Amino acid sequence: MSFIDRSRSAVRVHQLRHKTIPASLFAIPLGLVALGLAWQTAESIWSEPKWVSDALIWFGATLWVFLLISYLGKWLLRRADAMAELEHPIQSCYIGLAGVVSLLASIGFSTAHRTLSLGCFSFGIAWTLIFAIYQTGRFWMGDSKPETLTPILYLPMVAGAFVSASASAAMGYVDWGKLAFGGGLFTWLALESVILFRLYTARPVLPPLRPAMGLQFAAPAVGAVAYLSVGGGTPDIFAYALIGYALLQALILIRLLPWLVRAELTPAWWSFSFGAASLPTAAMKLAAYRDAGAIATLAPYLFIAGNIVIAAIAVVTIKWVFSSAPQPPPAVQSVDQECA
Repeated sequence: MSFIDRSRSAVRVHQLRHKTIPASLFAIPLGLVALGLAWQTAESIWSEPKWVSDALIWFGATLWVFLLISYLGKWLLRRADAMAELEHPIQSCYIGLAGVVSLLASIGFSTAHRTLSLGCFSFGIAWTLIFAIYQTGRFWMGDSKPETLTPILYLPMVAGAFVSASASAAMGYVDWGKLAFGGGLFTWLALESVILFRLYTARPVLPPLRPAMGLQFAAPAVGAVAYLSVGGGTPDIFAYALIGYALLQALILIRLLPWLVRAELTPAWWSFSFGAASLPTAAMKLAAYRDAGAIATLAPYLFIAGNIVIAAIAVVTIKWVFSSAPQPPPAVQSVDQECA
């Protein structure tokens, strides 16, 4: 790397440190901790090394703490920026991930660090519930433009409720988890029809927003994990149905790759990480219950694919940070074109 390139990289890092950090960056620890939970599940059926899951969960949780402090600091030091993000019809949905990551961490810590797990669980439930109700209530008041109806809408209520269900089951509150699963399930079904109608009928999603399409297959995958968590892991037809629908969504997104990759390679692609980690987790949970059918055959391949996808996104993120030609931040500043 030349001196000029090194100088530009240093400037890029300096700029990142002195700008407000967007809430969309919570998607990074979300993907890391979710992948750590996938490795935890793999350990139970394939004797995978435990240090991998520990490293992913701890690193993701540590990054989450840094981002949470930065986000709360934004409200103290850059309140106008924080308020603008909260009022944005798309970027605001990422704020709910602060609670979702905490809930995922509580699952990862539940066996070895009970006190820490309870702390993460309590914070995650409070943040997720309050923000989901606030954000959903705001959307119910109407005046949303069709162009803003993207799979990002799944984050506050659907992702929050499904992960709350899984975390409640891990903490021993299975009945509460069942209630959370019901809230997430019916909200997902309602939003699914709205989002698909928008995709079929409105103008195409602008390239900067296309990485959020990764959340389209995350919803049924995360729902499958939640269902198996609160239902005891029984490989019934509904569990298969959820995983099958997630697989279908993933295949459609693969078909759309030439269209999707017109977007810049930025950390926005971490939107794919949640589904990439959750789909193999759901499959492995079924395999753990001596399911010898199609899911047991698919589980190892899905696990490998999920690791490859998230590793590729991590590489893209590192290159983005040190790029000599900085791209727009993951909060996608040009998203306002979609709302115009």
